[in-house]
Amino acid sequence: MAFSGKYEAASQENYEEFMKVLKYSDDVIEKGRNAKVITEVTQNGNNFTWAQIYPGGKTMKNAFVIGQESEMETMDGKKFKATVKMEGNKIVCDFPNYHHTSEIEGGNLVETSTCGGVIYKRISKKIA
Repeated sequence: MAFSGKYEAASQENYEEFMKVLKYSDDVIEKGRNAKVITEVTQNGNNFTWAQIYPGGKTMKNAFVIGQESEMETMDGKKFKATVKMEGNKIVCDFPNYHHTSEIEGGNLVETSTCGGVIYKRISKKIA
């Protein structure tokens, strides 16, 4: 159960550049710039529930099984199908517009997203 826990965003790199590549508006970018996103992960073997709670109460929640196609949702509510994989100690998923990995490093949740040559990284500290 390496991923299970509750994490709070502590730092991020290349946030604005990444959001611009995804064509988000300046007001959306500004709202999320210093947002303390809470990520709650429940892992039971290869079964995961992954929720991200944004300030103001918006929640994005995905349930998936490693290696099986699952219906997922993007942060702006678009539905898509993807097969989430494990590559070593990383969870890997291709969202419609970007490639995403998640791993635990030193007890922190490290999420890396890549799109159009821009690499966005969010590091979240475990709070529960």
